[in-house]
This record gives sequence, C-alpha cells and structure tokens, in this order.
Amino acid sequence: MSEVILHVLGTAQDGGLPHPNCFCENCKRAWRDPAFKRTAASLALYLPEESEWHLIEATPDMREQLAQFQMKYGLESQLMSSIFLTHAHIGHYPGLMFLGKEAINSKKLPVMAGAKMKQLLEQDAPWSQLTAFNNIDVREIKDRQAVQLSSGVTVMPVLVPHRNEFSETFAYWIKGPVKKALFIPDIDRWEEWDTDIYEAVQEADICFLDGTFYSPQDLAHINRDLKQIPHPLMTETMDLLQDLVEETEIYFIHLNHSNPVLNKDGELRKAIEEKGFFIADEAMEFIL
Repeated sequence: MSEVILHVLGTAQDGGLPHPNCFCENCKRAWRDPAFKRTAASLALYLPEESEWHLIEATPDMREQLAQFQMKYGLESQLMSSIFLTHAHIGHYPGLMFLGKEAINSKKLPVMAGAKMKQLLEQDAPWSQLTAFNNIDVREIKDRQAVQLSSGVTVMPVLVPHRNEFSETFAYWIKGPVKKALFIPDIDRWEEWDTDIYEAVQEADICFLDGTFYSPQDLAHINRDLKQIPHPLMTETMDLLQDLVEETEIYFIHLNHSNPVLNKDGELRKAIEEKGFFIADEAMEFIL
C-alpha cells in the first residue's frame, strides 16, 4: 500500500475568518491581509495509488478548497470519491449545494451521514433536490462502524455530544497503513462524551481537536455567551492532555474568528507551542 495523505483544507469555525458582520481585530486584519484569512474546518484524504480522494466536511468554502486541492495534485475536474459529514451546522454541510445542477451537477456522489442527517438531506428542501436529481447518494453510517476506502484505509464515525438540533454529530477516526488520526472539530464538553478523551488521544498518532475558543475572554468583545455555544476551552484541553504531547501530535482546529491564537507571531501562540501543542494551518499534510 502506498502512502495516504491527509491534507488540511480549512481550519476556521463555521463562519470563517473574516467572520460575517464582525469587525474585531482579527476580522479587520483578515479583510486587509488575504494571507490571514481562514476557511471553515475541512480535511481531504488522498490515495495516490488509487488516484482518488475523499472529503471530510462540505463547508461553505468548498469551492475554494476544492480548487486548491485539485490543482496541487493535478486532479483538475476530478471530484472526490465520497464526502463524510459530521453534522448539520452551517460550517459543515452547505457546500453540498455546489453539487447541484446550478453548479457541478454531480452524479450520485456518495455522501456519508448519520441516520438523522440522511433524513434531512433526503426529505428537507433544498437538500432534497440533490437526492431527487441524483446529484448525491446519501449513505447511512453508524457509530463505530468503519467505512473501508481501500486496503488499509478506513474512516470510522464516533458519536459525540454537540447541540444536535437537526442531526447527530460525529467525530472521525481516520486510519491509514501507518498512522491513525482523530478528527473532532465540534464537541460540547469532553466530560460529556462516553469516551475518555485522554485515552482516545493516547490511541491516536495525530489529533485535530476542537479549538474554537482559547478562553472565555474570546467572547468578551463580541457579545456572545459561552454557555450558549459550548465548546471545550483550549486551556482546559491542554491541561487534560499535557502528558501526551510527546507521543501524540495534537493540533487545534475549528478556530473561532475571535480566538487570539490566530496570530502566528503572538506570545500566546509561542506559549502553546512551547507546551508541545500545535495550531492547525491550511495546506498542512500528514502521511497516514
């Protein structure tokens, strides 16, 4: 089995950076400096030997993410072989609309989703048009039942607690021939999960964990209440997992536009890296 490449397409929280209707320092900087911009959290899994690739999350930024990835690997006009969705929040599935007849007009592209998400996509407009016109083929996936992509490559969904207004929420174990990655862009609280996060991270070689907020102060100037948008704080996660940084690469992803760690040159970013943790950046790649 040849190498399998895990490519980071996006790293921001659902609204991206800059965020709509926000003029915090991070957002103003992103408007001025395109290099500071970030797209919504998403991963691509590339299997060069099979000449195919798979997408995790269909974000509102999928058009841009798709083109950048395809051009890097000479895959122009070659669509992904499948799409895996985590849940029905705005940063994670609206990109499916680009598959419709107004744009790509794909043919029965496999979309992997939980039972509630499958029902939403098949029965609720405008998503139902994608299934009615055979642009997508929604396939139900279940908790801890791995999907085989090729010999030695699997993607396994794992249910996590997260404001499930319209669908369940999955994290994903992504296993290659050599390494195993854990992707958890959204979760309410580590202690609410039926899996011990310490043990899960210990099992992984690479982790991409919910880094939406560094601390409650992230929201102090944008008039939002942390209780209404629960996520584990980065400070809490680092305290829990500090002992594991020597054995597992831990990257924070799904970064809110107000998060101070977005400043690569800031003292806070340096302090986090000195502790052995990392901030995910777009175009990062890992061999699985």
